[in-house]
Amino acid sequence: MSTVEIRNNLHHLIDSISNEGLLMKFYAIMSRMNERADGELWGRLTPAEQEELIRADIESNDPANLIAHTEIQKKHKKWL
Repeated sequence: MSTVEIRNNLHHLIDSISNEGLLMKFYAIMSRMNERADGELWGRLTPAEQEELIRADIESNDPANLIAHTEIQKKHKKWL
């Protein structure tokens, strides 16, 4: 797929999304990725590892996936 096709498809996808929350997440991801320069560590990761980190970042922004700090403290109290 050419760059022009990717951009056109991306515009069509964005235009088809009516969920504001999803649009905000998509915007945040794209903004962060656009602002970051590929660093040495990122460049050494495989595409699969990069994708896994991106997914983990997205999932970490969903409050349903988070665990309260107090719960973690209780669970690991003997090491704190």
